[in-house]
Amino acid sequence: MGDKGNKVKGISRVGIISSHLVSSNSSSTPPMASSEMEAAISATPSDSPTIFDKIINKEIPSNVVYEDDKVLAFRDIAPQAPVHIVLIPKVKDGLTGLSKAEERHCEILGYLLYTAKIVAKQEGLEDGFRIVINDGPNGCQSVYHLHIHILGGRQMNWPPG
Repeated sequence: MGDKGNKVKGISRVGIISSHLVSSNSSSTPPMASSEMEAAISATPSDSPTIFDKIINKEIPSNVVYEDDKVLAFRDIAPQAPVHIVLIPKVKDGLTGLSKAEERHCEILGYLLYTAKIVAKQEGLEDGFRIVINDGPNGCQSVYHLHIHILGGRQMNWPPG
């Protein structure tokens, strides 16, 4: 789990977005929640290419744990749990967030959840895991390309946020 414990430095949007990439900096302290909130508030909802498109196109390195023709899963650089994977569809097709889903997206939405189960099993999360989809500024979404966070390896708390 090579990137566990990496920390995003600063509170800029670029810093938060880069939290989804591989880094050589290491620390046991996760980024502050206020940084994520600030990034989400400053993010502009758009169908424009995102950092995830660069990851899909291999223009930016990531620690890939699963890939097929429809989806890509990689380790989050600012993990909020011992296992923290980000799962994205390779084709955005207007699906910038869950609230933008249309009937035509049903197949990829189902496939993302099924793949989350496969990745969780591959990561040894037999005792359970949490799926998180942030949507919009109030949902703390900072990258407008639908993505699923797979969190596990520890007891989750309720309520989550």
